[in-house]
Amino acid sequence: MPDPDGARSAAALLVECLAAEGCAYVFSVPGEETMDLLEALAGSPSVRHVTTRHEQGAAFMADVHGRLTGRAAVAMATLGPGATNLVTGIADAYLDRAPMVALTGQTGSDKIHKEAHQFVDIVRMLEPVTKWSQRVELAGSIPEVVRKAFRVAQLEKPGPAHIELPENIAAGRVPDALRPVEPTSTYLPEPSEDALAVAARLISSSERPLVLAGNGVLRRAASPQLRAFARGLHVPVAVTFMGKGAIDDRSHLSLMAVGLQARDHVLSGFDRSDLVIAVG
Repeated sequence: MPDPDGARSAAALLVECLAAEGCAYVFSVPGEETMDLLEALAGSPSVRHVTTRHEQGAAFMADVHGRLTGRAAVAMATLGPGATNLVTGIADAYLDRAPMVALTGQTGSDKIHKEAHQFVDIVRMLEPVTKWSQRVELAGSIPEVVRKAFRVAQLEKPGPAHIELPENIAAGRVPDALRPVEPTSTYLPEPSEDALAVAARLISSSERPLVLAGNGVLRRAASPQLRAFARGLHVPVAVTFMGKGAIDDRSHLSLMAVGLQARDHVLSGFDRSDLVIAVG
């Protein structure tokens, strides 16, 4: 609830930041250290809280939402075992390049050094399976931390980011003047004309070219362009497991998926190709 002078909780500010990012869903199992966030979410008109039976389910729901929409949703858990239960879903998003943001509660920052109940260093634990993992040390940094988490999660190659919010900081008051950082558009880099000319020369001089298409083709909705390229040059296309669907498996140019069986690259002609074109 806001104070008469306009101040509100840091948790309420964080939820405002989620709304500014266009985040539609927070999936979580409620816990004591996330109660201030849950109260703030209950009053949000645009960010919906979805209660799950297990934190792993929350992580996978955010993972799949990001994979299907290209936009990050939030998987939230309390400290200790709640946060550790998120790991498998976060790791899946990391390996499959799906944008999501993990948000975990934590014991008060004034108690961490005392080996408080159920304290686990979640920030360090998640570093190997996230693009960025950060504890909120000051309530005033929340707008910048949330903006960076969503930006990093959704930049190519996308993946999970993690924010840890200690309960004493979540409950603290922040001034009304402190507002979310408004998102800005992000543009993908494009190859130079010289690089395109070199690629064109390599393709035109190749006798047995082959395309290896990955998940980036699907993320950028570039399947029609890939299929037109393959048909126009009569180039066979193999896909990674996360690139399945980039080309119709019924096409005579499809070499199906590679990467499972021993030496399946030989069966797909990689050993005979004089040029492999990696796309996405």
